[in-house]
Amino acid sequence: MQITVAEEVTVGRRGGYYDKAGVLRDMFQNHLLQLLMITAMEAPARFSADQVRDEKVKVLRAVRRADMADLERDTFRAQYDGYLNEEGVPSDSRTPTFAALKLHVDNWRWNGVPFYLRSGKGLSCRTTQIVIRFREPPHLLFSSRQNAAWDPNQLVIQIQPAEGIQLQFQTKVPDAGMKLRATNLDFRFAREFSGEMPDAYQRLLLDALNGDASLFARSDEVEQAWGIIDPITEFWAQQDAPPLHGYEVGCWGPTASSDWIASDGREWFDVCPILH
Repeated sequence: MQITVAEEVTVGRRGGYYDKAGVLRDMFQNHLLQLLMITAMEAPARFSADQVRDEKVKVLRAVRRADMADLERDTFRAQYDGYLNEEGVPSDSRTPTFAALKLHVDNWRWNGVPFYLRSGKGLSCRTTQIVIRFREPPHLLFSSRQNAAWDPNQLVIQIQPAEGIQLQFQTKVPDAGMKLRATNLDFRFAREFSGEMPDAYQRLLLDALNGDASLFARSDEVEQAWGIIDPITEFWAQQDAPPLHGYEVGCWGPTASSDWIASDGREWFDVCPILH
């Protein structure tokens, strides 16, 4: 499971605020953990604000609390080149503008499924996406030399921009024996529906007027989220914290982040835009 919130812009004139917050407080504690909860939550018995938020909180309570060894292995941070020259940023700042985390949700449904969360500023494009990569089946019926390097099936949920869903799966090439190749099945809201999509704040304001609190964070949810993020920020503030990597503006982050996830035998889904 991969959740990416990429921002094309740099900190700009928000350097004074951002340097005190950093990418974890700015993006992970709210945006990325919200996406994690919505992805991993069980369906509530009824679609009511309290029951939806109950299921979301259950996810955060199931997130494994990391010890020192986990934090060293399962967290990654970086800072884009030129950040120290931004207005309001100290010349010796160690504030990360890019981070990647590996989290585990210890319940029956998600046991053994790693959740990779990533966000950063100054990246190649603006995108928010959830990538669900399916496991390899226990027995491959069509194993042959032609199909030796299969790509796993995966579901891509594009939150913004170009809101939609893309299913990537293996299909048989016609009249080619049992040769398979990856094929895409796309759905995009802008293509199927006319009119302009409401932005996030319009939706929240309308829900507030209607008294629907489904999309609003509850106090216990906020406390659980900080309980996940605070130990990481405290660990990164120590002298023996993981190295702070650098990366050029306009890329997908440091190449070391690709090496970091590759150590688990995986790779980032670096495609932008997701849906054409």
